[in-house]
Amino acid sequence: MTVNLEVADGVGTLRLDRPPMNALDVATQDRLKELAEEATRRDDVRAVVIYGGEKVFAAGADIKEMQAMDHTAMVLRARALQDSFTAVARIPKPVVAAVTGYALGGGCELALCADYRIAGENAKLGQPEILLGLIPGAGGTQRLARLVGPSRAKDLIFTGRMVKADEALTLGLVDRVVAPEDVHTEAHAWAAKLAQGPAIALRAAKESIDTGLETDIDTGLAVERNWFAGLFATEDRERGMRSFVEEGPGKATFL
Repeated sequence: MTVNLEVADGVGTLRLDRPPMNALDVATQDRLKELAEEATRRDDVRAVVIYGGEKVFAAGADIKEMQAMDHTAMVLRARALQDSFTAVARIPKPVVAAVTGYALGGGCELALCADYRIAGENAKLGQPEILLGLIPGAGGTQRLARLVGPSRAKDLIFTGRMVKADEALTLGLVDRVVAPEDVHTEAHAWAAKLAQGPAIALRAAKESIDTGLETDIDTGLAVERNWFAGLFATEDRERGMRSFVEEGPGKATFL
């Protein structure tokens, strides 16, 4: 399989496995959607790591496959392409991308679907589609602009240039830079810590933030308000507040 889901200690790792560069062909896109939906459903998956291996995250789409597609074929495929990435973005659990080596085109777009990005010092990210006479088609024009702002997104998309890890950190494209050999360990530790947290509250926080970014502030506040009040019906809220009162902050254990 070109993508696998490995689960341990509450963390599901979506592992890209299509050597040598993890090119995201149609079969890989479809498999990614299938496993993202599985990770969403499974109660034993409480946080997710997206990982491409020690050498490369994903170098982009399968250009040879795309070259053979005409306009009609891509009209029929474009929605499925976006849907596969959206399935990752909508996993209602904390998601971290562990980025080593190249994360270009669709690879960069996949990293953008995560809530947090940890990159190796050897990472290179970018949206080079313009060099093919195209634009990003798996959410790059939307998620990149929301993450780094429109002018920075336009610079990266208009020029198609790659940025190294240090510049990606400055731009806000990644959140932490570590030694390449530590990328997966650090990402797994981030996910494992959150896997011990209150699952429904984490889902509420993610949905409130993501919805608020996509709509007006009044609608966002309504989503937040409804989730906030709704969490008072959960056992995790009872556990968290009882532990705070009896033991002090940060000592609660959740279901």
